[in-house]
Amino acid sequence: MIHIAICDDEKSMSGLIRKMVSDFFCSKNMETEIVVFSCGEELLKYGKQIDILFMDIQMNGIDGMETARILRERKFRGFLIFITVLKEMVFKSFEMQAYDYLVKPFKERDFQKTMERLLRSMQNASEAYLLVKKGHESRIISLEDIVYCEVIDRKIYLNLASAEIIDYYERIENLQSKLDDRFFRCHRSYLINLKYLKSYKDGIAYIEGGKEIPVSRLRGREFSSVILQYMKNM
Repeated sequence: MIHIAICDDEKSMSGLIRKMVSDFFCSKNMETEIVVFSCGEELLKYGKQIDILFMDIQMNGIDGMETARILRERKFRGFLIFITVLKEMVFKSFEMQAYDYLVKPFKERDFQKTMERLLRSMQNASEAYLLVKKGHESRIISLEDIVYCEVIDRKIYLNLASAEIIDYYERIENLQSKLDDRFFRCHRSYLINLKYLKSYKDGIAYIEGGKEIPVSRLRGREFSSVILQYMKNM
């Protein structure tokens, strides 16, 4: 399931965006959960997952730009799309790592164009994200949040920094091809995120949180080289 939030103090606009978003993902047979907020203050109190956020820039109280800044400081890594009537705000929006912007009043074809591009980014599992499909549900996972991946009986288990575990069917070779250089396959059943590596000794990788992951003898020497290179690039 894709978790979507809309923050706009105009009910007519938030209603329009909600309908367009719902229709778009329904046409792709993808399930969504959509929540609507009328101000930045309400959104900042929301503690649940958001994968895609549509944010109006001009609002009473905390405006959309400041709300986005606070969310980014809180490590929000979802796709951010700004809604604005001011074209001059476009360049400032990218300071908040906005994925795109829509200038009011926008046409449905403009919205569709943005959403098609966004969906391609999700499906391509870019450098920052992994799109996980489980049945009819889809979820966007930040690579930054994956501590390690384990395969058990043809099933992948993503162990996240939040202690949540997400399981789905996929070959570990396919998963490996979607990950970037911060991940290393230290064993036929494990991929680890080097960011969370605490130490390595005698064929065991010690991960944050106390997890011990085996490193196969064949991959041990390469693992040492990969660790050194990763540390140089930090």
